[in-house]
Amino acid sequence: MLKSLKIVLLFMVFISAAQAQKIGFVDSEYILNKHPDYKVVQEELQKQADVWKKEAQNLEQEISEMYKALKAEEVLLTEDMYKDRIQAIRDQEKAARAFNTRTFGVNGQYFQKQDELMTPLQSKIFDAIDKVAKRNGIGIMFDKAADLSMIYTNPIHDYSDFVIDELGIEENK
Repeated sequence: MLKSLKIVLLFMVFISAAQAQKIGFVDSEYILNKHPDYKVVQEELQKQADVWKKEAQNLEQEISEMYKALKAEEVLLTEDMYKDRIQAIRDQEKAARAFNTRTFGVNGQYFQKQDELMTPLQSKIFDAIDKVAKRNGIGIMFDKAADLSMIYTNPIHDYSDFVIDELGIEENK
């Protein structure tokens, strides 16, 4: 009985504390798209991705040419020579898969580069969100663009434009 009373009292304290919190949200995707550095980051990342894609295409082209050469010379090759060529092609295919995994796979070079380029920008935005939240007395700030499902949001609680102002970004009208 005493334990359940403590739980009820504790629950009531949490509810009253939660009711006293001012809540707001931002749309980080909207903020990012307004930030001029984001376009620069996207362009730089795309340039690097294009270089890596070209390299991957070159590896695939080499493999294709190796298969064509094998097919053209197949009748002239001994069984051992044929097996050696097949093994060389398989080794090249393995190297191409390793390149793609190392470059575009989970935690690959592409994602590391993206993280490297985005971290400073994200830090600026998070600092601005922190300042806006403190200035407006907001206890809880949600991100509308995150995986959190927000079924309804009243625009009065949207602080995205305050964050854009804090970042010093001029509105293009």
